[in-house]
Amino acid sequence: MKERILIVDDEEDLTLGYSKCLSKVGYEVKTAGSGEEALELLREEIFDLVFLDIRLPKMDGLQVLKKALEIDPDLIVVMMTAHGSVQSAVESMQIGAHHYLMKGFDHEELRVVAKKSLQYNKLKREVYQLKLQDRRRYPDTAIFGSSAKIKKVKDLIKVVAKTPKTSVLIQGESGTGKELVAWAVHNWSSRRENSMIPINCSAIPEALMESELFGFEKGAFTDAKAMKKGVFEMAHGGTIFLDEISSMNPALQPKLLRAIETQSFRRIGGISDIKVDVRIIAATNRNLLDCVKEGTFREDLYYRLKVMEINLPPLKERIEDIIPMAKLFIDLNNKEFSKEIKGISDEAQQMLVSYNWPGNVRELKNVIERASILCLGEIIEAEHLAVELEDAPRRDVPPEQKTEVSPAEEESENAVSLQDIEKIHIIKTLNSVNGNKSKAARMLEISRSTLREKLKQYGIA
Repeated sequence: MKERILIVDDEEDLTLGYSKCLSKVGYEVKTAGSGEEALELLREEIFDLVFLDIRLPKMDGLQVLKKALEIDPDLIVVMMTAHGSVQSAVESMQIGAHHYLMKGFDHEELRVVAKKSLQYNKLKREVYQLKLQDRRRYPDTAIFGSSAKIKKVKDLIKVVAKTPKTSVLIQGESGTGKELVAWAVHNWSSRRENSMIPINCSAIPEALMESELFGFEKGAFTDAKAMKKGVFEMAHGGTIFLDEISSMNPALQPKLLRAIETQSFRRIGGISDIKVDVRIIAATNRNLLDCVKEGTFREDLYYRLKVMEINLPPLKERIEDIIPMAKLFIDLNNKEFSKEIKGISDEAQQMLVSYNWPGNVRELKNVIERASILCLGEIIEAEHLAVELEDAPRRDVPPEQKTEVSPAEEESENAVSLQDIEKIHIIKTLNSVNGNKSKAARMLEISRSTLREKLKQYGIA
């Protein structure tokens, strides 16, 4: 996306020259011949940089600067001043201008100042994004796993990421990693240089949600002592992640729908629409279509959000990913807690793969963290796992298979291969359908011939 510059000067020939100079190097440039025209543009659109002449008819540049910074306190403004007006330039810097140029500057100087000012603006955004994102909370941001279902999710993320304007709906149980998928879509898209701002719709009081999304003007209500930007404005050029979208107040849903469809919004108390370029990624742990049928979610908004849909499988359907993922968490915990844990005992592995994981990946991560803290040796044992796992009902894995599906001792005393986990999963599926191979193949999402080869490979009768 091109960076956008506004030039404000009443001398038409100069403005045209500046505009051509900056357009040639790839910027999108708009011009205004008066302060009033400039302020109207700033209310309606978002600019990355403003070049503002100090001497303007009716409303001078300093007045325009003050009002412009009320509209957008983060605006980067470079003042243009004639020789002999240095005092005004200094005053503009005290008000909040970023820099000033003495008139008579050549086009090369204009380009250099524009480039440096925009780099400063980009750096400010990056610092904000890093504070917001705090990537240290996400050491495992990769979508981890090699099961067929998670591979489908990864492939779909890459397809979706290539369409940076398309809305995305992520559905899945709590703890399956919906936010990580949202970050992956954003980070693999052309919007990755700009912010992704997450909003949890269930965590913000209904009365504050509209101002959180769209912001408000100074004086819009009793406590509005200054203008506040909403996430639609702050995420311009990037992505908004609306988590737990099913919790959104029905009264606010039409405003969200309009903002998505028109790519514009109005601050609370505002009189003009502001144009933005944002992508919406929404997530929910409920079936959103059920919410539509119940009347708590608008049908038109539902279809607008689910242009692309990503459904995350629960961990109990990704049995072959459990042990590799547990080992990943052990590696992370070794660094976090200065441990030297090297593996998981056979009994502990059996407990992990036979548990149903109602809390999904989040629960597995917490269980392994607790076990890592309790483990004083090199191997996590059954006794280190949470009480919930010890007392929980087990998957239907036949007792006679437990020794057969344990890892081969000659390879490693503590490792479980993906083949071993796959064997467990096939046996479990066959047992659940009383040995019906056609049904088992459908449940495993493979052909009967592939299943037949697997049964031969693993010696399963």
